[in-house]
Amino acid sequence: MTARRLLFFADASSVHTRRWVGEMAARGHECHVVTRLAGDVPGARSVQVIQPGQDRLGWFRALPQVRRLTRQMAPDWVHGHYVTSYGLWAAGCGHRPMALTAWGSDILVTPRDSRLMRALVGWSLRRADLITADSADMLGAIAEYGVRAPLHQILWGADTDKFRPADAPPAGFDIVSLRNWEANYNIDVVLQAFAGFLAQRPQAASTLHLLGGGPLEADLRQLARQFGIEAHVRFHGRVGDAQMVEALQRSRVSITVPASDATSVSLLESMACGLAIVASDLPANRQWVDAAGGCRVPAGDVNALEAALIALHDDAAALAAMGRHNRQRIEREASRRAQMDAMSALYDTVDAAAGRLVGRGA
Repeated sequence: MTARRLLFFADASSVHTRRWVGEMAARGHECHVVTRLAGDVPGARSVQVIQPGQDRLGWFRALPQVRRLTRQMAPDWVHGHYVTSYGLWAAGCGHRPMALTAWGSDILVTPRDSRLMRALVGWSLRRADLITADSADMLGAIAEYGVRAPLHQILWGADTDKFRPADAPPAGFDIVSLRNWEANYNIDVVLQAFAGFLAQRPQAASTLHLLGGGPLEADLRQLARQFGIEAHVRFHGRVGDAQMVEALQRSRVSITVPASDATSVSLLESMACGLAIVASDLPANRQWVDAAGGCRVPAGDVNALEAALIALHDDAAALAAMGRHNRQRIEREASRRAQMDAMSALYDTVDAAAGRLVGRGA
């Protein structure tokens, strides 16, 4: 495996960027990050902020500076993370070879906003030499743009050394959600279903742990008071990995019921900690959640979510078996170490000097 100079166009404030870049640096690659949102990226040789902010025109105004920086750095690869923003910079920087990684809504949601956005996504994707995404349904959607680059499913993966089951099964029936407090993630539905579950199973020793944080915090706290369950809900907000592992290890079930999603890292981390999963019935979730490891419910369906919690609570043996199944599956298919090894190897698929593909294959 050859060490490369990698130039990432990515959100430096995102934990996903920090993890990806850190993993590549740990494998000997020289990593640089160009971003609009400042942040500390462990492992990066440099982080440069240009055109700070999030306004749409800023992405285009920054292109001349993006091109100058790219020429100065002379990377072996440029790699854009998130197709509709940083992917534009990667596609427009004038350097080959170029990789793009789709994150989810950049493929599944934003291109539906307008024909212009769809055209921009297609333009960026068709200029790529390598494209990755973390779910099969995203790769299928990307293929519809007529891309010629090889497509690979690369997961963010779970750190199976850090995210692991508790040494002893937790007491009670605590429930956790790691999703952000934004409309897409239906935390209001989670609260309402949890209130119904407590009404049906008042004897359950159950606390709902809400991690993630976000703009709907005040509304969600009000809902908890309205449902009379505030004593059973802990609003943790955004926390580090250690606190996240602690919340997972004291819980039995992880809920992730967004309206739209790709493969969620929080889903994989919950499975790695040996939790049963209740997930919305989306294509990406169907790839990971089946009857052996939990159940799927229609997004936004309070009654279905409540019924799923009751069923899991009432069958302790099945609940334990689901947790074991999920841990084993993550160890086998979705450890971060194996996924990032695979990604690092993909940088060897292109002759960096000539920008020619050595081999094509999905």
